[in-house]
Amino acid sequence: MIILTDTAVKEVKRLITQKGQADAVLRVGVEGGGCSGLQYSMNFDTHIGEHDQTFEYDGLKVVCDAKSFLYLNGITVDFTHDMLGGGFKFQNPNARKECGCGTSFSA
Repeated sequence: MIILTDTAVKEVKRLITQKGQADAVLRVGVEGGGCSGLQYSMNFDTHIGEHDQTFEYDGLKVVCDAKSFLYLNGITVDFTHDMLGGGFKFQNPNARKECGCGTSFSA
């Protein structure tokens, strides 16, 4: 399961509205790169694949491809408004090591 906090859901909905993409879903994934080997990705998408994992929070659909889900199952995505270091934060129980910026990890 991929968990979004209420604050993260609110921010994603705000961004969808701001971009005028009412039919968009949030796609969460993993790609190679970053300081620790893997990095998180979050994008808006309008396509849900046959093998995507799908979750819904207060009307917001969140999707993740099957390969990324192996690394993200159990993750919590939060959003903070901190002046320094604010933004989306990932708490991934599958990460063995995370970089200082919090956007990449190794499994």
